[in-house]
Amino acid sequence: MLLSLREAGGPLYRRVYLALKAKIRAGGLGPAARVPSTRALARDLGVSRNTVMLAYEQLAAEGYLVSRHRGATSVAGGAPPRPAPAPARPAVERPAPISAYARRLTARLDLRPSRPPGPRPALRYDFRYGRPAVDEFPREIWRRLLAAHARRASSDALGYGSPAGHGPMRAALSDPERIVVVNGTQQALDLIARVLLDPGDGAVVEEPHYPGATIPFEAVGARLLRVPVDADGLDPARLPPAVERPRLAYVTPCHQFPSGVIMPLGRRRALLQWASRVGAWVVEDDYVSEFRYEGHPLEALQSLDRDERAIYMGSFSKTLFPALRVGYLVLPRALVRPFLAAKWAADRFSAPLYQEALAELVTSGQFERYLRRAGARNAGRRRALIGALRESFGSRVEIAGENTGVHLVVWLNDVRPRELDALIARAARVGVGIYPVAPYYAEPTRCAGLLFGYAALTEEQIRAGVRRLAELL
Repeated sequence: MLLSLREAGGPLYRRVYLALKAKIRAGGLGPAARVPSTRALARDLGVSRNTVMLAYEQLAAEGYLVSRHRGATSVAGGAPPRPAPAPARPAVERPAPISAYARRLTARLDLRPSRPPGPRPALRYDFRYGRPAVDEFPREIWRRLLAAHARRASSDALGYGSPAGHGPMRAALSDPERIVVVNGTQQALDLIARVLLDPGDGAVVEEPHYPGATIPFEAVGARLLRVPVDADGLDPARLPPAVERPRLAYVTPCHQFPSGVIMPLGRRRALLQWASRVGAWVVEDDYVSEFRYEGHPLEALQSLDRDERAIYMGSFSKTLFPALRVGYLVLPRALVRPFLAAKWAADRFSAPLYQEALAELVTSGQFERYLRRAGARNAGRRRALIGALRESFGSRVEIAGENTGVHLVVWLNDVRPRELDALIARAARVGVGIYPVAPYYAEPTRCAGLLFGYAALTEEQIRAGVRRLAELL
């Protein structure tokens, strides 16, 4: 038998197997054709008999060969033929038959890379929003906690968990009977959309807005009811009436994203009164209230809620590190069971080991101590950024959102919106990463604005980055 082993790769038996399979599928060995004995083929190929036996066994297991009486081996009658070449792709690709949910989602969510392929300039001063100072996270403490809980894990702890989350973790956060632990804020928003919204329902969102909320709302078929934000956040006087079927309002009252403005107490109360009047839910995304630099800590909407209309969302992504993927919902009692069912259907439960380690980090007081250090560090970086911007740009910029959070919005008075992309590209070439605020607006902005994250940069890096940016302007 003529058999070439040159084109195949890997172990020798696999090369024999692949060569024989190719010959059978090409029609070189038809149905019921006998193949040489293992001894004969081994002699012809100059390999050991065991090598050929392993190849024959694999082909028999896959249905290409069958053993006959007296040890004879032949090609199976129904051996799979070589697949026909794929037809040329039509010039216009027909849409796949997918659900209405998937069509809405793919139409709104761009999963392409956010930058063109190819080498990217090194960003020595990267002001990207949402990056905590992961290099300053107490890794050794976290490593010890994870290792200790992994060593102590019982067979029950390594099995299936509750969709509500690890009990001690929920108890460490708040009222455990009302908490559902989720895999970060984005899963929380997806659950909210699927549990609370039907196609055609209204979903109130702030304008400017957080796309991570608007995308799942639109994906379930909800209508976005955009309410503009002013210097005091969302204005309850502009909320829609019951006739527009508003089912929820998504707000960021402690630090509106991205503008950074803070909703005062009067508006918070008015928002909750509106929710009770029209039968809507209020979703409070408290994404970074731990870092407040002026004034007293702000009271959550849920603490003001007398009718149980408020849903509180919390996360550890901005305070610890994004890869942790642990967030939580504090729910009205009427919503606990529906959310548990939706969480079970989504992924059954969140991984317990991280929750166990995080619960100990919280209850031991180490999380609070780390927050205090991080808050003081971020306060210094905030002052450095504001000072550098004012020193380098003066009245050419307007700064917003400086009282809390881990980012600022900076409006460039001397730059037109259409010039911003070129400025961002030029800044990247000199090692400065800056990012537009325009993607968070439904309509084009009249001024050029940038979103400056500062938590991951040192004070010296912040000053140097702003100086380098000023040289471009």
